[in-house]
Amino acid sequence: MNAAARLSLKSLLAHKRRFAGTFTAVLLGVAFLAGTLVMGDTLRASFDSMFAGASSGTDAVVRSANVITTPGESQGTRQPVRASLADELAKEPGVAAAAPNIQGAGQLVGANGKPIGGQGPPTLAGNWIDDPDLNAYQLADGRTPRTSGEVVVNRGAAKTGDLKIGDTTTLRTPDPVKVTIVGLATFGGEDGMAQVTYTGMTRADAEKYLTPKPGQASTIQVRAGPGVSQQELVDTLKGHLPKGVEAITGAESAQENTDMISGQFLTLFTTFLLVFSGIALLVATFSIHNTFAIVVAQRTRENALLRALGASRRQVTASTLVEASAVAVLASAAGLAGGIGIAAGLQALFPAIGFPFPDGELVISALSLLLPLAVGVVVCLGSALLPALRAGRTAPLAALRETAVDASGASRRRAVIGTALGLAALALTLVGVLASPSLTLAGVGAVLVLASFVVLGPVASTRAVRVLGSPLDTLRGVTGALARRNALRSPKRTAATASALMIGVAVVSLFTVFGASLKATMNQTVDRSFAGDVAVSTPSFGAGGSGLSPKLAPALAEQPEVATAVGLGKGVADVDGKGRALTVTDPKKLAAAFDLGTVRGSLDDLGTNGLALTRSEADDLHLKVGDTARLAFTDGTEQTFTVRAVYGRSELAGDYVITREAWAPHRAQDADTLVSVTFKDGVSTAEGTAAVEKIAARYGNPDVQTRDEYAQSSASGIDMMLTLVYALLALAVLIALLGIANTLTLAVHERTRELGLLRAVGQTRAQLRAMVRWESVLVAAFGTAGGLVLGGFLGWVLVKASDGASDSAFAFALPPLQLVIVALVGLAAGALAGLRPARRAARLDVLRAIATE
Repeated sequence: MNAAARLSLKSLLAHKRRFAGTFTAVLLGVAFLAGTLVMGDTLRASFDSMFAGASSGTDAVVRSANVITTPGESQGTRQPVRASLADELAKEPGVAAAAPNIQGAGQLVGANGKPIGGQGPPTLAGNWIDDPDLNAYQLADGRTPRTSGEVVVNRGAAKTGDLKIGDTTTLRTPDPVKVTIVGLATFGGEDGMAQVTYTGMTRADAEKYLTPKPGQASTIQVRAGPGVSQQELVDTLKGHLPKGVEAITGAESAQENTDMISGQFLTLFTTFLLVFSGIALLVATFSIHNTFAIVVAQRTRENALLRALGASRRQVTASTLVEASAVAVLASAAGLAGGIGIAAGLQALFPAIGFPFPDGELVISALSLLLPLAVGVVVCLGSALLPALRAGRTAPLAALRETAVDASGASRRRAVIGTALGLAALALTLVGVLASPSLTLAGVGAVLVLASFVVLGPVASTRAVRVLGSPLDTLRGVTGALARRNALRSPKRTAATASALMIGVAVVSLFTVFGASLKATMNQTVDRSFAGDVAVSTPSFGAGGSGLSPKLAPALAEQPEVATAVGLGKGVADVDGKGRALTVTDPKKLAAAFDLGTVRGSLDDLGTNGLALTRSEADDLHLKVGDTARLAFTDGTEQTFTVRAVYGRSELAGDYVITREAWAPHRAQDADTLVSVTFKDGVSTAEGTAAVEKIAARYGNPDVQTRDEYAQSSASGIDMMLTLVYALLALAVLIALLGIANTLTLAVHERTRELGLLRAVGQTRAQLRAMVRWESVLVAAFGTAGGLVLGGFLGWVLVKASDGASDSAFAFALPPLQLVIVALVGLAAGALAGLRPARRAARLDVLRAIATE
């Protein structure tokens, strides 16, 4: 080890407190990143083993080859196959057993009368397959269903709904069915497949409630005979399958299910967490850079003496980087251990909330080990590089000067460059938002806006701190004035310290504004498009829930209080070669329940071959009233439809509308997603709602909501998202606070003699503590104000860019109360960050402080 390296390590050990904040910032950022990667690897392995175990006895799956995938779907929709095909295939050579697998939507009602699941994960029902090798679920307790009304449910669903063997409850299919639980099942050894619920019925009940007509199955599960491989079995089956039916191996089917749950969900989940890891590390970058910049400025004389004694620029630079490397390696290693601990904690926590996590060891890949270590080291060294280069440029004559405070930053050159960058960013952003709507252009512009804020920070900090701190002269007198002047000493330092908090506050503000805008958009959509008095609805977001019975709307329409009740069902078809969702309804009543805008043509006579679509879709397909379009369905049939109406709005009614009679030959399990109810004149809301609830109770007791309640429930997922976002961003704010505290601690060390003189001329300990705390609050106020402005602007950019890139009209909304709370939290955070440095400053010995050089 050379002399420079030894000196660096001795200096680091002698002044290790200087780097406590840097160490903690790197540790937290790396721990978050490592925990995310390890958790993703472990969950992925969990799902892989779960699906592999659940489908290990199925060697081939026979299913319809016709699939239609609409935007936003993953696996698409397939037509059922003949259930009797299982008996035919069981006779083929190489086949040991074959069983029809009937699967549909079925939502259990818990002991408290509320539906189980349905806020994202599917709620499934199907026939219980007696062959244990062909059944993905394994009977854990009780017995299999033998007569109509008996069911087996997965153990996780039973726990969630407080149900047990022998209990009688309701299964929404969507028509309500009274069922008795006779058994509990597991999936791949777990209580369930994530939070998916499953209800196993007799085959007769499954055909009755889950298929449009008896004798149909979703797939045929096939088990191979001894010595027959999965591929050999599939090759044999292919020659005996009807047209439009295909066979895939059991391994391929398991992989598809894994990709659907593990691949898509986990990729989205881990990407979401990695974004916040990146934000935390970006915030840490500012804190780390600021620490090394201050330390280098404070060691000007020390570095100059090294230069005077013969050390080269490269050696001085290297000595600073050696310190940074030591901090980086130790903090990254500690962060890696912390990340593994976080993943282990989640492994124990997740089963308590119904989410599967493997009971065995954590899965830690080489990438999950090396990437966080590398990122931690690179972030720390990259942040220390400029201060290290500045240390290397120290002149030997600086040894004769007093130690200088770094007062650079508020230069004219920086102002010119920052302003030019800001103008370019603003122009690019406005083009991406207004002139040529593009999320890519808007995103690039937003990044440049952030960069311009960072560059202009030292220029803006002088004026901003003067303005923000002006009330302190009146409120706190000399103490407040000194706090403001201390914050003004080094514009660059103040800006760098505040920038970390600014980024955290900006991201919080961005999501707050975007969430409020989404809520405003939902309210606007309901106000503009929903013309009913009450809505009967299924879960407002996610794939779960069984839907509403199509019989509900006609039953409501017969009530004396109801003028109109119209249900919206769902269908799928290929239109011009692209999968599209169809709204299945009574078009004659549609305009009375939903505002469709300007309607060209007539919705009264669609019949079995008429189609209505939005103006935007008609323009894309170059269709007008009277033209024809070919629709292809999952059952392999094609039909020519005549465009009989073109309407303006599609928020709730969808882009394509056909009648129930037109959809009936092609439907699978029939269900509505929404029923709009309009009361007769003179019927009060309370009276009408009571009448609707009485009828709805016969159909599984779905939610009956007023227009305002429907809008609020539709936006309920936004609040859940914001809660998660705030929890994740707390780490970034914590790192920013550590940066402020560390900067103030170093500043106290730098101003030791000055603080001693202040105490000598009569400043009390309380006044000294207040001065340091108010300096911290001023720095936090500057960062918070910048973050609010930046976050509000970026929120506007995101809303407008989404509006331009989507067919839906987005509404921009600024939530004043939430933003005020964010501002107060930022200021409180500043006060909290200043507590420890203030106490340390107040404990200084006056005589020793005055004697400090």
